[in-house]
Amino acid sequence: MGYSKSVYKAASNILHERRLNAEKAAESRKEEVYKRFPRVKELEKQISISGIRTARAVLAGGDVKAEVEKLRDRDLAMQAEVKRILRDNNYPENYFEPKYFCKKCNDKGYYDVNGNTIRCSCMKSALISCACAELNKYAPLSLSTFESFDLEYYDKSVNSKIKISPYEHMNKVFNYCQNYAYNFSENSESILMSGETGLGKTHLSLAIANEVIKKGYGVVYASAPPIISELQRQYFTNDKDDSLFRMLINCDLLIIDDLGTEFHSQFVVSQFYNLFNSRMLLNKPTIINTNLTAKELRENYTDRFVSRICGNARQLDFLGRDIRIRKK
Repeated sequence: MGYSKSVYKAASNILHERRLNAEKAAESRKEEVYKRFPRVKELEKQISISGIRTARAVLAGGDVKAEVEKLRDRDLAMQAEVKRILRDNNYPENYFEPKYFCKKCNDKGYYDVNGNTIRCSCMKSALISCACAELNKYAPLSLSTFESFDLEYYDKSVNSKIKISPYEHMNKVFNYCQNYAYNFSENSESILMSGETGLGKTHLSLAIANEVIKKGYGVVYASAPPIISELQRQYFTNDKDDSLFRMLINCDLLIIDDLGTEFHSQFVVSQFYNLFNSRMLLNKPTIINTNLTAKELRENYTDRFVSRICGNARQLDFLGRDIRIRKK
């Protein structure tokens, strides 16, 4: 899945913290028992150095097999005595074992199956949680759901140009976005959302992001101006770190908001073209939100650019009057 480095790091830190806490708690339980029963502490100490004794027996030569079996039997007897002391004093026999959050991978995030490393479901859940947290830093993800999208703000009178009311039209747009999110895959089509400010483009694109993240996919949401600002900084300072561009290309779903509000230049056009073209060649979906009309897009980004996007994306026109003003 195409998550950013920061998301992977945050998820790994969560699991590391869980593992550390489980092991600290286990050590604390040991110390509790050691204080009550010094004999257990001595037995545990002897068990911990049994491996050293075995190694010495091997190096010493002689009847190695007999000596190793003798040490093994001694070790098993000491383990049995520890369990007996715990059991006789109403402690579970596994009282010293760490109680990991995930029993499958012991909070490592990965486990081995026939020599293959498998990502555990707990790591997948942590990645989803961290992806949501990262996305929430830049957009109100928790507020932008399909459930909170209210079609009643759209006019129900028929528009003479399109022979349908904005309410009916946006109901179709809403249903398409909902089906898109629920059936999302790495090969889903791209979307171009266009329309004036305040008609719900950001809300529905983030509602899609919400559902797609829940399915375990990596989503990157960003407004066009800061993306270009960072790419320009890297380019003109000869910064060799291309992790941002690689993340934008490789994430499972890229959402670019406010295309057309960034400072316009040939550099901007070439960067966005390279970004969208690279994702299309990889068959990765992109959602683009813009207030610009098709004519304005051509004027700002050239026919070649617009043709590439429009020819490979589902176009959703947002109709109506500014919802934010109507809400006020």
